[in-house]
Order: sequence, then structure tokens, then C-alpha cells
Amino acid sequence: MPRTVALGDRQLTRVGLGTNRFSDTRENRSFLEAAASTDLNFIDTAHLYAGGESERAIGSALASFADDLVVGTKGGYNEGVGVDGLRGELEQSFERLGVETIRLYYLHRVHPDLEVEEAMGLLKEYRDAGRITHIGVSEVTVEQIERARTLVPVAAVQNDYSVTQRKHDEVVDYCEEHGIVFVPFFPLRGADPPALAEIARGHGATEGQIKLAWLLKRSPIVAPIPGTLSLDHLKENLAALEIELSDEEFEWLSS
Repeated sequence: MPRTVALGDRQLTRVGLGTNRFSDTRENRSFLEAAASTDLNFIDTAHLYAGGESERAIGSALASFADDLVVGTKGGYNEGVGVDGLRGELEQSFERLGVETIRLYYLHRVHPDLEVEEAMGLLKEYRDAGRITHIGVSEVTVEQIERARTLVPVAAVQNDYSVTQRKHDEVVDYCEEHGIVFVPFFPLRGADPPALAEIARGHGATEGQIKLAWLLKRSPIVAPIPGTLSLDHLKENLAALEIELSDEEFEWLSS
């Protein structure tokens, strides 16, 4: 099983870190600095997470990481923002993260007042200026991805997906066909499959690790972003990269 997936010319470790609960505290900054000693090189955040404190905490800790770190952030979650509001959120993200270039920026949601074409037009402007490296979209259908791709290359798609939440199977297959990184959010959420505990015992692993291992086996372009505030839990999540589920175990979990 591949441990990394390509995002342009960068190789992402296929288990990242979600930071939707990150406030800008000394403890969380220390956690991020300690995370720099692990294999982690992919962190996910958003303009709205913790009222902006998630981006600020990450920005404070960025110097601790090697240059291969990819921070993905997002804007445009709430209705009523419009394209001007998305521009304002993007500019705030630059300031909070303390960077001139954001390596991965997603449209967080599609709305009637912020359709795919409008948002991609704005993000293309920033990409052409060298201020965004890669563009992504979040919680979208195949049709919306295709509309986005008429304007810009789409490098990543972030949708709600897990072993028990598979409404986006078609999107995963589309991303694999077109070489787009698929980033499941809430990858551990949902009821446990009946076979989960038995399979975890067989691998000497936690049930959470098996849920991540299922996602990693589902497609080589999948890179889940489980959230945690614990260094031990982060290391546990990263250790899921070493678990090889058999085809039979994968099917048991999928049924």
C-alpha cells in the first residue's frame, strides 16, 4: 500500500491532521511543534475553524516544520458570503497563516450566491498570481467537480466519507480516474461495522486504525484527515499506514 499520494510535485503522507477544534493556545502550538517530529506533512484547516484560531495556531507553528509541509485551508462555507466575501476570507487566511502562498485552498461549500464558476474564477486569479498553488473543492458532486475543472485544475476534493458513510463512492472513483487527491473529512465518524472489533484484534490495532486502513485500501488517492489534539493519538493514526487489510477483511468491513 502506498504511504504517500502526489499533490502536484509534493508527496503527501496519506494520513493528515484535521484541526477544526484547534484554538490558538500554547498547548496546541506545542502539540503542532511536536508533530513536526513525526511523518506528518499534511494539515487541514479552514477560515471558520475555532473562529480563525486554528489558522493562527498553525501559522505560529509553521516554522517548526520542514518545507514539505502542505497546509490546506478553506473559505466560503456560509451562505451570503458571495465572491467578495470569499476574497476577504482568503486574504484573512494569508494573514493568519503568515504566508505569501497557500499551497492548497478549497472552496468550502457551493451556494446559490457562490456557485462553482464564480469561486473558481476568483481562485484562478490568485493561482495565476502565484498566491495559491493548488485548488480544491469540498462536499461536492462529480458534476460540480467537472464544472470546476473547466476553469482550473482541481487537485483535491474533500468530502464526508468513511467506512460507514459512503454516499460519495462515485466521487472517490472519479478522483482516482483523474488523479485527484480525495480527502475524507470525519473519517472515523459513524457506527462501527460488525466485523470491526474482530479485525482490529487480529491486527493488534485499534478500531480507529482499522477504519483508517479501510480508507487507505479503498483507493490510492485517498488521504484522510482525522482530527486530534494528542500527540500519541496522532502517532496512532499515522501507524495505520502500516496496516495491510486483506481483500476479505476489506469486504467484511464494506458489507
